[in-house]
Amino acid sequence: MKPNIRLIAMTLLAGLLAVPAPVRADQDPAKDGRKQEPANGHEFVCGDYVQNKIMVIGRDGQVKWEYPAPQVCDLWVLDNGNFLFTVGHGVLEVNREKRVVFKYATTSEVFSCQRLPGGNTLVAETTAGRLVVVDPAGKVVKEVPLLQPGEKGGHGYVANVRQLANGHFMAAIYQEQLVREYDGDGKVVMQAPAPSGGRVAVRLANGHTLVGTDLRHVCGIHRLPNGNTVLCNYLGHGQFGKAPHLLEITPDKKVVWTYGNHKDVRTVTCVQMLEDAGEKALR
Repeated sequence: MKPNIRLIAMTLLAGLLAVPAPVRADQDPAKDGRKQEPANGHEFVCGDYVQNKIMVIGRDGQVKWEYPAPQVCDLWVLDNGNFLFTVGHGVLEVNREKRVVFKYATTSEVFSCQRLPGGNTLVAETTAGRLVVVDPAGKVVKEVPLLQPGEKGGHGYVANVRQLANGHFMAAIYQEQLVREYDGDGKVVMQAPAPSGGRVAVRLANGHTLVGTDLRHVCGIHRLPNGNTVLCNYLGHGQFGKAPHLLEITPDKKVVWTYGNHKDVRTVTCVQMLEDAGEKALR
């Protein structure tokens, strides 16, 4: 059966071109004739790759909490309220009091993590070309090689991985412009193209797979309970301040919310909306 893959960013591009630019936090709307942008209506946590930190953003659009996170590319709000996130060459779990309660370090670049049922943590080591499952003490208890012995993945190999309910792994292989589903031993059971290089792939409840490709650079997706989808629009590579960081899209491809505070936030690579916090969120 041919997999049902939705390339969300490319199919939405025409509609996104009509999105009005949000009022920047460092502008005075009264001076340029625009109305004040309303409170954003969402509270969320996001990772800023260039500023090397994670941040909680309130409904007023302002930073409420932050913590250092070098080269952060993925994060979760866990069921216990803690934050789990990647830090360049490893993963941290930090509580709201900013105390580290879990740590995994490796020599490989790490762009993706996920807390699994039972308390272990899935980590994607992109340059090593492997997935590892790590116990709460930081010990590797399972390794799933994605490449042949002796091969290395490189910086752009595994962009994002999620374990599925059946124990398989859904991976965005950015370097090869593919999304793949692997079984528990690393055997490919499904593969589909991701033009422009998919950075993130999410298996939905209906069995479809949602893939983020290019707007500027879609690095994160959060499918909300109401069916809307929030996109992280990474603005690095010379694109600082040129578009919103986040966009919320309805199923009929209408933009209903954007976030564009370019004064405090530079490059969003990952997001979780706090009204849908927890380890079962579709992201």
